[in-house]
Amino acid sequence: QVQLVESGGGLVQAGGSLRLSCAASGIIFSINAMGWFRQDPGKQREVVASVTSFGITDYADSVKDRFTISRDNVKNTIYLQMNNLKPYDTAVYYCFVDSRPSYSSSFSRFWGQGTQVTVSS
Repeated sequence: QVQLVESGGGLVQAGGSLRLSCAASGIIFSINAMGWFRQDPGKQREVVASVTSFGITDYADSVKDRFTISRDNVKNTIYLQMNNLKPYDTAVYYCFVDSRPSYSSSFSRFWGQGTQVTVSS
């Protein structure tokens, strides 16, 4: 089993910045992709950003040029630097990891508990 611990959410004014962290621990042989989703009540869940084990990143169009995802493979941790935040970025942000417990196992996706990001206008 894999546990994900998120931190860094909070309340910020529009134009401000926040940095989210997500640390994975547990029975981990290898990790493939890691990333972030977000969901606001009444809206669909949206993928925000992801990064592969090779460092290839992908972003939602709505956050390109404002958010940066990075990864520390030694610490099994990812970060999401969010700059120039806008009110529509308000949501609960969930991190995920695709990991496997052994070489012969398949990858499974695990989720964090979510962290609230609120951007005031």
